[in-house]
Amino acid sequence: MMKKFFGILLTLAMVLSLAACGGGNDKPADSSTPPADSSQPSADAPSGSASGTFKLGGVGPLTGDAAIYGNAAMNGAKIAVEEINALGGVQFEFQAEDDVADGETSVNAYNTLMDWGMQVLVGPVTTGAAIAVSAEVYNDRVFALTPSASSTDVISGKDNMFQVCFTDPNQGVGSADYISQNMPGAKVGIIYRNDDAYSQGIRDTFVAEAGKVGLEIVSEGTFTKDTQSDFSVQLTAAQSAGADLIFLPTYYQPNAVILNQAKGMGYAPTFFGVDGMDGILAMPGFDTSLAEGVMLLTPFSADADDERTQSFVSKYNELHGETPNQFAADGYDAVYIIYEALQAAGCTGDMSAEEICEAIVAVMPTITVDGLTGQGMTWASTGEVSKAPMAVVIKDGVYVTP
Repeated sequence: MMKKFFGILLTLAMVLSLAACGGGNDKPADSSTPPADSSQPSADAPSGSASGTFKLGGVGPLTGDAAIYGNAAMNGAKIAVEEINALGGVQFEFQAEDDVADGETSVNAYNTLMDWGMQVLVGPVTTGAAIAVSAEVYNDRVFALTPSASSTDVISGKDNMFQVCFTDPNQGVGSADYISQNMPGAKVGIIYRNDDAYSQGIRDTFVAEAGKVGLEIVSEGTFTKDTQSDFSVQLTAAQSAGADLIFLPTYYQPNAVILNQAKGMGYAPTFFGVDGMDGILAMPGFDTSLAEGVMLLTPFSADADDERTQSFVSKYNELHGETPNQFAADGYDAVYIIYEALQAAGCTGDMSAEEICEAIVAVMPTITVDGLTGQGMTWASTGEVSKAPMAVVIKDGVYVTP
């Protein structure tokens, strides 16, 4: 069934030109030189034409409810920085700031990095924060590449804001198409957060696509940031409506509560999440058996057997004592994408942030990068990445690629 899904997503990527996706660990990154062959992303762009030292900033939630995302993205970025620095040639100075996944705090973190002399930004990590900061980078003419913010609002009208992760519309469309193709007759319930651009955006495209493909939605339940501790009403409504599949375009924290409360009710539908589900297995105190059989879309699976992925997983686990999630891979890829763009543009470390921004903006639609989260990644001038998502299933407490 899952193989069929990959075929569907690949077709969507080819036909529709799918675009890209919505706390600090003080351990130093490994500075050992990586293998020269396939342990790093590569690009079609000319190499070796950039030179000097560049100040690379990172913004994400290093503390707070979304710290799993920010920690992972910044840790992945640090590994890439150390690998690139070990190669010689272009060098990066990297500094990360905490935004606790809050828009106003994220702008403050961005300004701190600007005072430091940042020339290029990796971040912000989450959608709401990235939307807030995107206006700042646009006005200041600083090139920004968000590892994982997935709303199209992040890049809309900002020619210097680009994404690593596939967009919310693609997650909604891909999820609806998968369910309709592989679970015919499914009665779908949706639970989403209506005050979050990430969750609302995926829900909207999912519902629109469901109408096109004849997918039956029998219930919808909403919540807000302030009401994400009790889902008994939403789950009861879905159960009463006969929903045998619950679509969760939401982050892992509320999803953990939903899974726990559903079990307590004796309600066992299929749960289908998106990339925000990633992180649930590492959530402190979470009973991973509750997630058995949960499916989610993601651009990265740590159990992939290619050399590049296994090298990264091994290094990340050695440094941080855990398996990297999608956000770690996103952060890692973001640094390499910036590295390749700097090379293609022939940038030097003595250029201003504005000069570097204009140079990178000009070359981004021309480069192709193979990374952990996608092969042959390319970018539209509007900031979207072109790559197809894949799916994993949680089995015995780990993500499994069928």
